[in-house]
Amino acid sequence: MKVAVIGATGNAGQRIVTELRARGHDVTRIARGIDDGDGVAVDATDTAALAEALRGHDAVVSSVKFKFFDTQLLIDAVRASGVSRYVVVGGAGTLWFAPGVREGERPDFPEMAKEEVGKGARFLGQLREVEDLDWTFLSPSREFVPGERTGKFRTGKDDLLFWAEGRSGISYEDYAIAIADELEHPAHVRTRFTVGY
Repeated sequence: MKVAVIGATGNAGQRIVTELRARGHDVTRIARGIDDGDGVAVDATDTAALAEALRGHDAVVSSVKFKFFDTQLLIDAVRASGVSRYVVVGGAGTLWFAPGVREGERPDFPEMAKEEVGKGARFLGQLREVEDLDWTFLSPSREFVPGERTGKFRTGKDDLLFWAEGRSGISYEDYAIAIADELEHPAHVRTRFTVGY
């Protein structure tokens, strides 16, 4: 496939590019500050320029911080590009931590992350109203950090996944596998899912 990755220089974006290229996909790296000759420098807030950069691809992956963007503009750019497959690197804050309590609502949730969670919840809500794109919103687990590429993880729907000693996590490397798997074998179209150990 020919895949455009918006936010390709970020922590998750870099690993997604690496995973997709290792599988033989043609990847276009898109980011505001790309200047290494291997990508397209586009400000993702410029809908027309972003749509032009996305045109001709089979799928788009966006891996950006929600608080820095009007997420509706991202949706509009994908629509304008004519690409129908759109996979979003989501957040864990909207997953259910316990019955009636989302991860971003638990008492000890970091205050500095609440804006990002709010914008992520809004983005997911926007996507759920979209019927003309084959979108997927993939939420990582709580600890989303550099690590090993093990290929061993679980998938879930809307509940935070926990493993030993109450921990919840996924490495960027294994998360990238889940993104690539979803692109190659779509199983969560127009819905959200999550991955974790």
